[in-house]
Amino acid sequence: MNPEKYAVIGHPIEHSKSPTIHQAFAHQFNKAIIYEKILAPLDGFTATVQRLQAEGFVGANVTVPFKFEAFALCQGLTERAQAAGAVNTLCFLPTGLLGDNTDGCGLVNDLLKHQQAPLAGKKILLLGAGGAAQGVMLPLLEQQPLLLTIANRSLDKAQGMVAKFAAEAARCQTRLEVQVMSAVAQSYDVIINATSAGLTDRPLDIPAAVFQSTGLAYDMMYGRETPFMQQARAAGMLVADGLGMLIEQAAEAFYLWHGLRPDTAPVIQSFRLP
Repeated sequence: MNPEKYAVIGHPIEHSKSPTIHQAFAHQFNKAIIYEKILAPLDGFTATVQRLQAEGFVGANVTVPFKFEAFALCQGLTERAQAAGAVNTLCFLPTGLLGDNTDGCGLVNDLLKHQQAPLAGKKILLLGAGGAAQGVMLPLLEQQPLLLTIANRSLDKAQGMVAKFAAEAARCQTRLEVQVMSAVAQSYDVIINATSAGLTDRPLDIPAAVFQSTGLAYDMMYGRETPFMQQARAAGMLVADGLGMLIEQAAEAFYLWHGLRPDTAPVIQSFRLP
C-alpha cells in the first residue's frame, strides 16, 4: 500500500517546518506518509490545489499568503474556519474541499498544556486585529475568559472583530472590548501578540503599565526573541514564543486527517534543542 500524500502550500515555503513536524507525528504511530513543500505561484494557488487533488493527495496545509484564497475555494468549512475567515488545513474529499482552521486551537492548546496558562475567568489582551488575531478569536472565547480586549493601532478593524464575535462572547459570558494599543491602561493575565511587529525590530506602542503583571506574554512569532518579548521579560512577565502554537496546530491537522492525536511535547522539545 502506497503512503498517503500530504503537502504544505505557500509562497515562500522553503522555511516551513511542517514536513518535519508531520513526519515526527507519523513516526509515533509507525505510519508512512509523504509530506511535501509546494511553492505555489502567487497567482497559481487554485491550480496548485487542483493538481494535488488530481495526483491523489489526501490533504494539505496552507500558509501565507494563501489562507484567505483557500477559504474561498472550499466547498465545505468547519465552524472555526468560518469564524476565522481563513483556512490553513484542507481535506481532499470525494465531495470536494473541506477547509478547517487549526491556528486558534493550536494557540489554546499550547497555552493550556505547555505554558500552564489557564484562560477561564482570566483577563486576556489580544494585540492586533488582522487575520492572525481573527483566526484565534473563537477558540479563545470558548475558554470563557472574563475579559478579552482587542487592542490595535486603529479602532476600525478591532471594532469589526467585536461586532463579528459579540454573540459568541455573550454566549461565553466574556466581556469583549476594543482599545487603541497606545491607550491600554490595565494589566492582564495573558497578553497575546498577533501583530507582525516581530518581523522587525520595532517595539509595539504599548504603555509600560500593561506589562506590570505576573502573567504570560505570548508572541505568535517564533525563532527569535522579539521586542515585545523583551519588553515583557524586562517587566518580570513570563514569556513564550509561538513554536508550541505551530506544533499544536499541526497536531490538530494531523488528527483531522488521521484520527490520531500525536504527543506534541517531544516534538516541541526537539525543536528547542540547539
